[in-house]
Amino acid sequence: MTDPTSFDLDERQRAMLAEMGIRVWWPQASAPGVVDIPVVAPQALSPGVPVRPVVPAQPEPRALLVGAQTSPPGVEQMDWDTLQSTVAVCRACGLCQSRKHTVFGVGDRRAQWMVIGEAPGEHEDLQGEPFVGQAGKLLDNMLKAIGLNRHVEGGQDGQTGVYITNTLKCRPPGNRNPEPVELSTCSPYLVRQVALVQPRIILAMGRFAVQSLLKTTEPIGKLRGRVHQVQGVPVVVTYHPAYLLRNPADKAKAWADLCLALQTLQAA
Repeated sequence: MTDPTSFDLDERQRAMLAEMGIRVWWPQASAPGVVDIPVVAPQALSPGVPVRPVVPAQPEPRALLVGAQTSPPGVEQMDWDTLQSTVAVCRACGLCQSRKHTVFGVGDRRAQWMVIGEAPGEHEDLQGEPFVGQAGKLLDNMLKAIGLNRHVEGGQDGQTGVYITNTLKCRPPGNRNPEPVELSTCSPYLVRQVALVQPRIILAMGRFAVQSLLKTTEPIGKLRGRVHQVQGVPVVVTYHPAYLLRNPADKAKAWADLCLALQTLQAA
């Protein structure tokens, strides 16, 4: 007698099941000494019985997944051109899907001063340059007040130039706050930029830049007024120019931070 749990289908039935999205597995020819296990017939073959198709999930190829990769290996050995071109095509997190341009950095790559902000905004995303718009104008005025200019390169051993970049190289949609995974994914690029510039002082501007650099959750108010260290470089923290535009009363505190950075550099 035929085993009631075994079955066979003709080509037409197989085609119908395939159109319904139902995959039926048939036993393979047994190897010598191997016993076949009968395949249970699906209920779809019994008239009037509803069927819930079971289709094995097909994994998406890893190469097509946004965020499936981390930052490319070897970032710590890249020169300027390689690093910049790598950032330009980076797809290590979801921010690549909404950006118009990556925002790598501008200024004197041999400067004594390095300014690190948080994340690109709308204007930065459009122009591919950090700190533009009204916040950029305020930063330029702050830098000019201590004798620095972002457009000066190679002057007086980097004394008047400054290199400006952000913690994130892509704009978060709607200028939302950066997420921890985005900050950590982008971190190797920033670490390499610091290593290439070899600044004598870093000015960290904004909560997310400060907390990401210093690996802390303390607010800026508790971190101001003292000198920190990152990669062996003194770091002074202050408010982001965009914050100062909304809270002009804190500009005096930001000026005190600039003076602290200047004094730290002069004493080094």
